[in-house]
Amino acid sequence: MGRMRENPRYNVISMRISDAERETLEQIMDSTKKSVSDIMREAMELVKARSAEMNQKAA
Repeated sequence: MGRMRENPRYNVISMRISDAERETLEQIMDSTKKSVSDIMREAMELVKARSAEMNQKAA
């Protein structure tokens, strides 16, 4: 049995990307030493922050 985690991740999301996008992703992985999952989580946080910033400017 696996160890208990504080924040388990059960959801899996897949997406289709082009060869060029895959190359870019591999370059990011090589330069940052991060996994695809970590890169995508970081990207979501950046989009979330940018969206919040745009909402503040609109208010």
